[in-house]
This record gives sequence, C-alpha cells and structure tokens, in this order.
Amino acid sequence: MEHLVATATGWVGLGIIFVYSFLIAFALPGVSEVVLVAPLDLGLTQVERLGIIILVSAVGKAAGSILAFHIGQEAKESGPIISFLRRSRFDVIEWSENKTVELAKKWGYLGMALALSVPFFPDTVSIYAFAVLEEDYAKFALATFAGSVGRLLVTIFLVGSTVVAF
Repeated sequence: MEHLVATATGWVGLGIIFVYSFLIAFALPGVSEVVLVAPLDLGLTQVERLGIIILVSAVGKAAGSILAFHIGQEAKESGPIISFLRRSRFDVIEWSENKTVELAKKWGYLGMALALSVPFFPDTVSIYAFAVLEEDYAKFALATFAGSVGRLLVTIFLVGSTVVAF
C-alpha cells in the first residue's frame, strides 16, 4: 500500500492518499509520512502540491480516527477484551494507559495532537490509546487533523533541513 501511495499521481492519487490516511488511522501498520513523496503531477507548484497532500491526508486520518474512536468507545465497554490484554505477556494496556493518561491529564486534546505530531511513530497506537480515554468525537477528530498536519510539517522541516545541510 505504501508503494501505491509513493507512486500515486493525478487526481486519483489524492483519493489513494485519502484512503491510505483513513486506513492508517485505525488499521494499517506503518507511517503516514510516505504521502509526502506522492508525485501527484497536478500542475501545481511544490508548495501547492504539499499543501493539498497535507490537507487530504489530514482529512483522511481525521475520518479514520472517528472509526477508531468508535471502536475505542466500544472496547472500553468490552470487559473481555481489556481483561485479555491486561493478562497478556506484555501489558500493553497498562503501559499505554499510563503514558496516555499522563499526556491527556496534562494537555488533553492538545496532548493528543502533539503526540500525533511525532514523525515516524505509528499513529494507530496514539489514536487508540486516546480513544479509550476521551469522549468527544468532534474534538477527537480535530486533534487528529491538527496532529496529522503537524506531523507532516515537522517531517518536511526535518527532511528539508537534512537535505539543505548536505
């Protein structure tokens, strides 16, 4: 799927970026930064191309986060799922709850947006961790949108700074 995104071109390419971003929010492993290399070839300047990629990706990820949020709300109510995960060899729930609760208590939805702004860290982990704790669909989607935009801008800055340094 990442290869498909990296070679996406034309207006169909924007659809591919949207679907990929939607899926990465709740199901796909991997990183969302790959969308930045999509050639698109829409007759736009580099800044316009990156701007539309960032916008489409952030909207896709926000839409996907709504599904993840709903799943998280359902899982919150599902005792057997949480019990199974707590008994597992690696207590994923306790670790993610501790880190997420820490971040959520201190920063709330801003903390979620900041966590999602960290490049090359799987989005799905942060999204599901926050989905179990939070309650507001609209704020959740907005935080995901802002975090997605932030992540891609940070990535552009880091990659651009590295390329300029060499």
